Amino acid sequence: MVSMSLRTAVIGGGTVSENHLSGLSQNPKTELVAICDLDEEIAREKARSYGIKAYFDVGELLAAENLDWVHVCTPPQTHLAVATQVLEAGIPALVEKPVTETIEQFEELASVADREGVPFSVVHNHKFGLVMRTVLEEIESGKLGDIRGVDLLYTGSTEPDVANRGAWNFELLGGEFEEGLPHPLYLGLNAGGLPRSEADVSAQTSLVGSYEMEFGYDCAQIQYVSESDALCTIKMLSGTKPVRILYVHGSESTLAADLVSQTLVRLDRDYKASPLARAQNNIDQIVDRVRGTAENVGVVLKDKRAGEWETAMERNGSYYQFEEEAEALLTGTEPPVSVDEARWTVKLQEAIRDSVRRDDSTAAEQPESSAESEVPSDD
Repeated sequence: MVSMSLRTAVIGGGTVSENHLSGLSQNPKTELVAICDLDEEIAREKARSYGIKAYFDVGELLAAENLDWVHVCTPPQTHLAVATQVLEAGIPALVEKPVTETIEQFEELASVADREGVPFSVVHNHKFGLVMRTVLEEIESGKLGDIRGVDLLYTGSTEPDVANRGAWNFELLGGEFEEGLPHPLYLGLNAGGLPRSEADVSAQTSLVGSYEMEFGYDCAQIQYVSESDALCTIKMLSGTKPVRILYVHGSESTLAADLVSQTLVRLDRDYKASPLARAQNNIDQIVDRVRGTAENVGVVLKDKRAGEWETAMERNGSYYQFEEEAEALLTGTEPPVSVDEARWTVKLQEAIRDSVRRDDSTAAEQPESSAESEVPSDD
């Protein structure tokens, strides 16, 4: 039985750890007690900033501190080993995305959690943004009717050769671009539902940019049929301006969620009925956007005045997830990001990588004279 305040530590002191440290230090359900990193200077600096203990070895951290929760913020290449060590110590873990490099590694991690009887979850923070929470509530309420399809356009992603999270990203087939793919993938899964089967998933990739390092792709697209027979498409592009819009098409209404402005437009009027209906449809969209913008401004102003945790959560999807995850641990309920959601996110990302390998394999198998064989002879 955990206490009413979860004694929590963060493993990994890189860029993403700051969000975890900041959120956990403010959350009334957590007591941030330690940071662990192989780089002693980084660990000590973070520890001084938050008034917590510094550790440089995961085993020493787990042995010395009576922990209720651990956040794993190391590079994804180390997630399996680090999270396994945490789970085998009997401590629940929240693992940053990408949770693992391969589906085999994910299944190994899931089996450790099952064997030890210890829960783990994955950071899917964009799921908990203002507009996405509203979308999921509308879907759950049934107001949209039967979900027929989902389209997510997610452009402006970072190109592969940018070390936003560190040079370790360059080891990934898609570099920094690949590191960010879980976000649109799990958003699509939440809106459209999980795929019916692996056979109902298809992936396409392209490599448009020119880079000094070798990468497999910098644009990707996933299509699948959900368990409820919805047709779902997730298109992700780098090297463009950011346009991130999620369409959820129901039999009664369509939602268009702008993930950049955090505004929601409801497309529930038959604009083809008459010229007046067309004009009213345009007015509806304008009103929805203005209302959404005003609501967002209100949240920001409230936060500046109060600075309370409840308001901070509204502005930060990570903080919102930390709160929901902590509540699940305290009450013994299911975490807000299920193992199946995390599993399918990894499967979709692997389908993208596999499509690159298939393309490479197909190209390698083509005979050198194949192009010439298509030229008609003089006869």
